[in-house]
Amino acid sequence: MDVRAIYRAIAIPECAVPYDRASLKVFYPAHYGDSAEERNSGVVPANAALAPFPVVIMMPGINVGPEAYTWLASALAEQGIVTVTYTLVAEEMPGYISLTPGLSITALTPEHYGKHASATAVAPILEDLQALNNEGVLAGMLDLQRVVLGGHSAGGTVALLNANADWFPGVCAAFSYGAHAGAATALGYAEDAMFTLPSQLPLLIMGGTRDGCIAHSGGRYGDPSASATLRVEQTFDQALQSERGDSYLAIIEGANHFSLAYPADHSTGRPFIDMATTQADDSLRELLSSLICQFCLAVTREDASARAQLQASIVQGHPLITRGECR
Repeated sequence: MDVRAIYRAIAIPECAVPYDRASLKVFYPAHYGDSAEERNSGVVPANAALAPFPVVIMMPGINVGPEAYTWLASALAEQGIVTVTYTLVAEEMPGYISLTPGLSITALTPEHYGKHASATAVAPILEDLQALNNEGVLAGMLDLQRVVLGGHSAGGTVALLNANADWFPGVCAAFSYGAHAGAATALGYAEDAMFTLPSQLPLLIMGGTRDGCIAHSGGRYGDPSASATLRVEQTFDQALQSERGDSYLAIIEGANHFSLAYPADHSTGRPFIDMATTQADDSLRELLSSLICQFCLAVTREDASARAQLQASIVQGHPLITRGECR
């Protein structure tokens, strides 16, 4: 399967200059025909046989470049799922300028949480996807009623907290890795408080037993000696309020916080507080890719085979999944 990508630039209306612009990279399944136009422009037609394409919006961790998710975006595109990665730089907290998934801190405070979206980039990305569906290489090929929010680290939290079709029509599910719904005491919450998830859509919540970033960030939530997985598990057990049988938890043995980000970039972010993996990194990525692709195919294409494989891996037991559940 050929995978190609196109670049886009969008405005983020909620953000102040100069942080009101983002660049997108949109991965899609392609079919190279060796035409003169393709050789001249580098633009390869989409593989129309797989259309209409569901969409994943991949939300990054803080200071994790979008190239870290190219491997996953390519794997999803190979399954016929258009995937968007993006670069957005913002000053989310005074004095801290970083690459970000796009987050309104005000929307997370006790008086505002749950009243409106906290994800600032999602609506502009959806608007641009509609423009792509109107003209260009992907015209008429996007299924914008089947959009999945995916995310890593802070991006995973943003995905989980904003998996709400009332806020973002067309969003049908969300997945996260290395993320949880813990509410920081700096925002005015009590120690060990959890955000309540919207809980209206299917979710896939994943974490690793060697997640040093979560383990060493417990002080933000009033717990300086935090576990690598406890808050991820509490997100599934307590913050999620659904028993539909379409939401999953997978705790992966030996995976660390950056197992989803490849190749590793130690120049930004907080990899220096992570723990070393205790399983082969390519095996961990293979499992993560499999779970994410199966989940996305199950929820966007109603693929019974993908759902069965997902259930088999998570519920019946993959050797690297130490806790797997479905609710």
